Amino acid sequence: MSTEPHDELAGTEQPFVSHLIELRDRMIRALIAVGIAFGVLCLWPGPGGMYDLLAQPLVASLPKGSTMIATNVISPFLVPLKVTLMAAFLVALPVVLYQVWAFVAPGLYSHEKRLVLPLVVSSTVLFLMGVAFCYFFVFGQVFKFIQGFAPKSITAAPDIEAYLGFVLTMFIAFGAAFEVPVAVVVLARMGVVSIAKLKEWRGYFIVGAFVVSAVITPPDIVSQLSLAIPMCLLYEVGIWAARIFIKHTKAPDAEAETPAA
Repeated sequence: MSTEPHDELAGTEQPFVSHLIELRDRMIRALIAVGIAFGVLCLWPGPGGMYDLLAQPLVASLPKGSTMIATNVISPFLVPLKVTLMAAFLVALPVVLYQVWAFVAPGLYSHEKRLVLPLVVSSTVLFLMGVAFCYFFVFGQVFKFIQGFAPKSITAAPDIEAYLGFVLTMFIAFGAAFEVPVAVVVLARMGVVSIAKLKEWRGYFIVGAFVVSAVITPPDIVSQLSLAIPMCLLYEVGIWAARIFIKHTKAPDAEAETPAA
């Protein structure tokens, strides 16, 4: 009778070409999901409506009668389409990440699946939370702060392409900042750093968070605090979550060795 440990993945190997075909199919499904979301958003509220929604925090802070401008001939056509495509990707993000999960899941052990699936879901939710926090809270405060310092002799008329670039930068910055718990959990679970070290490095992380926020965000205290403070709080959430993940995602052999140790 063999005493070798049972391999859950035995017999599941597939030829390299089969992996490429499955990867192609998963990518096509993800693109179809984005395309469907894009088509729906083009019908309602439409590209113009999508850009108006994105620009609302800035327009609300501008002096009465001020509007945004387009310095490029085709900007009024292209920029709203880019905004709609960005929104379509966010709407279809759960489907896109599910396709990623479905592609890699067959090659994972059961204890690894217990780790990856929660991370995929939590990273999606946290990124969307970061984008929503930036749009609903940060933009309004930042634009009011900036317009409050603008001289009366200046008529604000922001360019729509410049505004789109600014919005994308801020969305990515806040979305990535809200991924701090996921990064902490992954580093701790992989054994790169221990829970004790994460606690010791808390002060260094706080300093780093404020430095990063000062570099990424506009030069105002409101946006810097709005990025740095959530990062510090989410770091603490990551330490707490890492304990749970390490406990519940151990390999079977590691779980058997722990009591004996």
